[in-house]
Amino acid sequence: MGLVPSSVFSCPIMQLLLFHLWIALRSAIKSANSSVLFYPDRAQLEESSVFSIIRGTSSSISYNSKHGKRYRYRVFGIKREMGRTSSGRDWSQIYAIYGLEHRRTLLLLILQAIVFSVLSVIFLVYFGQICVYMERVAPSSTWARIAAGFVGSLTAVSAVCMYFAAASFFYSALPLHADMAKRIVSTVSDWSGVRKALDLGCGRGILLNAVAAQLKNTGSSGQVVGLAQCKRAALATLRTANMEGVQDYVTCREGDARRLPFPDDYFDVVVSAAFVHTIGREHGRRSAMAAAERMRVLGELARVLKPGGVGVMWDLIHVAEYVQRLEELRMDEIRVSNIMTAFMVRSHIVSFRKPNHHVAVGPNEVKLRLDWRS
Repeated sequence: MGLVPSSVFSCPIMQLLLFHLWIALRSAIKSANSSVLFYPDRAQLEESSVFSIIRGTSSSISYNSKHGKRYRYRVFGIKREMGRTSSGRDWSQIYAIYGLEHRRTLLLLILQAIVFSVLSVIFLVYFGQICVYMERVAPSSTWARIAAGFVGSLTAVSAVCMYFAAASFFYSALPLHADMAKRIVSTVSDWSGVRKALDLGCGRGILLNAVAAQLKNTGSSGQVVGLAQCKRAALATLRTANMEGVQDYVTCREGDARRLPFPDDYFDVVVSAAFVHTIGREHGRRSAMAAAERMRVLGELARVLKPGGVGVMWDLIHVAEYVQRLEELRMDEIRVSNIMTAFMVRSHIVSFRKPNHHVAVGPNEVKLRLDWRS
């Protein structure tokens, strides 16, 4: 018997599973090389700077579908360079400063991958013996081979999925997070006039310190405030700011994102990275209570943002809800970035600008105080 018996690959169930695995990988690669753009109509898309970039490459617009009040355009062929951080750092340098949050999750994924790998190797090496054993309970030798092939291929696919999940988790938590921090910072066109900025859910401080570094590089006298969920996290964030040399531009305080401890119209810029979707998870991610809690956070962001101020969020899963809520809050210049896979789900950067506290009614402008807490 060889290392991999030919009967393994002759099993119909295993052939079917391997075919579906190939289809899934092909779809993932295709999705990773595509982007989704949101515009009210195709005319505005063609007038945008993004479309001029697409037109100058081999990319093509595949289809569009109505998505709320906007149309969704999927664009294929846009090359991404997410493998390295825009700051030129590799993952080891980022890890040395910030460490890794939720380390137990990564270790659990790796452990599961190793277990499934061992099981799949056992099925490959001892496939004949396993088939003989399963003939005791199977109606025929054919069904025994089908059952053994199904279980063996399932363990192999599970091992691949667990390794991929672990790699995706690590990449999303460090290199991708650093890249998104740079992209969020670059979304704000002018930092020289920023006096106060807020990082909602600052975590270990990757985004917080990127904002502080931008303030330092532009010669601004402003400061960025990091909102942490506990005092211990706030102290850890301040230590990373000291290691990055931006401690003079950073303050950190404990607080609840659903009840921000800041007055109205206080910040010039509000940013957040992979945080808002965690609000309300104790009620269940898909529950109405959790959705209400997330919408309350967006209301608080709009409340503390100054008129004309800019908000930028990178978040997962619930982006459509955020866009709808921002439209209800009458935010201006709402933009949604292309798709970026993070933690094995889709993510987007959403940016917006808070308008002045007035709306136009007919030919006359009527002053109107908006209730940002609603």
